[in-house]
Amino acid sequence: MSVTDVLGAVALALGAASAVVVAAFVVALVRRRYDTIDSFWGAGFAVIAVTGFLAEPRGLGSSLVVTALTVCWGTRLSWHIHRRNVAGGEDRRYTEMLGRAKRYPRLRMFCKVYLTQGAVMWFVALPVVLAQRQADELGALAFAGIAVWAFGFAFEVIGDEQLRRFKADPGNKGAVLRHGLWRYTRHPNYFGDACVWWGIYLIAAQHLPGVATVLSPVLMTWLLARGSGKPLMERHLAASKGGYADYVRRTSGFVPLPPKF
Repeated sequence: MSVTDVLGAVALALGAASAVVVAAFVVALVRRRYDTIDSFWGAGFAVIAVTGFLAEPRGLGSSLVVTALTVCWGTRLSWHIHRRNVAGGEDRRYTEMLGRAKRYPRLRMFCKVYLTQGAVMWFVALPVVLAQRQADELGALAFAGIAVWAFGFAFEVIGDEQLRRFKADPGNKGAVLRHGLWRYTRHPNYFGDACVWWGIYLIAAQHLPGVATVLSPVLMTWLLARGSGKPLMERHLAASKGGYADYVRRTSGFVPLPPKF
């Protein structure tokens, strides 16, 4: 893979990410809801992947595989988040940001939320677009990556479904989900998400340019484990759900571990 190939893939991903966040912001203005970006988050990666694949298709090997995995993960996540958010009101994180904006609130939201998420989207997707420019074969590292991706995807989907069913039961209002995957980690969806991106990185790492993108899954893992609204969400849950503080004390915050007694 030449330097020109690498720069071309990186630039194309940046253009696709920029188009996604601009489109999301326009929809947000129409809907008057800034949490629209959350619904676009997973789909943005799918758009980047499809754009990169169509720009230079490389056959049925790693290029097609990494594109399919990214689109599968991204579209599923976007649909899940949209279905979860559409019935509720604006996300409290964005409401608080708007409340702190003294002047030009729309511009501030675009720069602070949408451009920031677009930059993260672009950076995290670099393993995808570089894997798409590799030779067609799938080696042992790629098959390991597919296995890690599949484990993470299943973990994320199962965790989300367990939480959805728990919330759908009126008898669980105000209660804390402590069974299933949620018995071993407070955020099985986040842990599964991280595994998905480490799996994609392993596919990209078959060749040297892909190896250099290791900071992409590192950033995604850090955001999921330490950032991305997790501290704010846990503070809110501790204040609104009885027993959540005890759940935090007993249950791992990210990596699945046996609960403490």
